[in-house]
Amino acid sequence: MSRLPPLDPKNMSGDQAEVYNSIASGARGAVRGPFTVLLHSPELARRTEQMGVYLRFQCAVPERQRELAICIVAAHWRADYEWYAHADRAWKNGVSAQVLEAISSRKMPEFDDPADEAVHAYATELLREGRVSDKVYALAVDAFGASGALDLTGLLGYYTLLALTLNAFEVDIPEDAEIPWASGTAPA
Repeated sequence: MSRLPPLDPKNMSGDQAEVYNSIASGARGAVRGPFTVLLHSPELARRTEQMGVYLRFQCAVPERQRELAICIVAAHWRADYEWYAHADRAWKNGVSAQVLEAISSRKMPEFDDPADEAVHAYATELLREGRVSDKVYALAVDAFGASGALDLTGLLGYYTLLALTLNAFEVDIPEDAEIPWASGTAPA
């Protein structure tokens, strides 16, 4: 059970209701996951959501690689909700079940796409070491350009913020959600 229950829209403060309505009518189309908790701090929710709209929907990293990066962050932090919300999206964008299984097991996947390989190398090294080597940085720049490497870094930081929020406040996932590290099953 989530440590902070979702707020009832009928009982929200003016600031909470404003942010709630903005999120619900925006790119996400609904308020769920980390935003159910973040609304308890409406200004944090507002600013987080604004950054997220750019990073999730508009940044220089293509959607397939964005979803792959999000899954790497989810697996790194063992963020159940983040995995639940993004593994299927990654798969629908062409990331194979074998790659997702390897990521969920913290094993080295085999990639067919050099851009996917660049994202994996960059994300895993940055999350593990807190920095990236010149070689790995060059892979990201070759794949996405310098601004794309910067966007990838922002994406990893943003989804780390969400992963830590989800984990700290134990945001609920559906009972039937398959989380590979929790059940030992591979993602679909």
